[in-house]
Amino acid sequence: MSLIPLAAAAAAQVHKPIYWVDLHLSNYLFKIGSFELRWYSLAYLAGIVLGYWHLTRMIKAPGAPMAQRHADDLFFYCTLGIILGGRLGYATFYTGGSSNVPSMWLHPTELLQLWHGGMSFHGGLIGVLLALAWVSWRGGLNFLRVADYIAVCVPFGMMFGRLANFVNGELWGRVTDASVPWAMVFPDGGPLPRHPSQLYEAGLEGLLMIVIMLLLFWKTRARFRPGLLVGVFTVGIGCARFIVEFYRQPDAQLAEFARNTGLSMGQWLTIPLIALGLVFVLRALMKPALASGRPPSAAAA
Repeated sequence: MSLIPLAAAAAAQVHKPIYWVDLHLSNYLFKIGSFELRWYSLAYLAGIVLGYWHLTRMIKAPGAPMAQRHADDLFFYCTLGIILGGRLGYATFYTGGSSNVPSMWLHPTELLQLWHGGMSFHGGLIGVLLALAWVSWRGGLNFLRVADYIAVCVPFGMMFGRLANFVNGELWGRVTDASVPWAMVFPDGGPLPRHPSQLYEAGLEGLLMIVIMLLLFWKTRARFRPGLLVGVFTVGIGCARFIVEFYRQPDAQLAEFARNTGLSMGQWLTIPLIALGLVFVLRALMKPALASGRPPSAAAA
């Protein structure tokens, strides 16, 4: 019997890491001259288009708080919010390092260089909220109910975006040992095996949240409780991000920040999101559900 633990330990030692380069992935679909159609761009496009398509299906179900023209406006303004908010958020939260000065703000032209640096989820979220507020105010819509419908569609983009990160071989995870069968060696991550945290995020922030949000919308009456879908999304995405950050390598310029505070920048930014989401969930459950799902102001819009 004593040989069993020894055999298990020996088996754990024989796992060889997967080399990302052996997967023969390319960060672009095709290249014509100096022009490259990158998977990262396609991921954003796929997430936005799929979200828009699903939103048009959702508003055809009973109780929709908006019309097709509002969905068209949301498609345009949310796209701007994702790109501008994500970029400005990255410049604010993830540049500057220990200097506490967002270095990208000192060189504004770099904000336009989308291939330099990255995109911030929290910044993109702020951009989308501003877009929702604008469309809701201009169309006389109930902001919270519009946000509920958009929250169902967001995980599509989260999943595609994280898969694109993996294809690009970027935003890899922390160093691990050979006992993790799926540990990978990334080209710019050094010789040691690492967690493929991009896939963890695609699974938790993307696929899992897609399943949860779709079931809530189509199989329950959650959409008739304003704020419930937003709250569940915020709590779910926040918890997923908080967990994955334990396996994701902190940005190089913020590694010292993570060591000094005990948590990464992503985790600190996620804590208030989880708290806010819980408030929305409790508030939605304590109030009576809408009878028709269409408040008077939305019905007249």
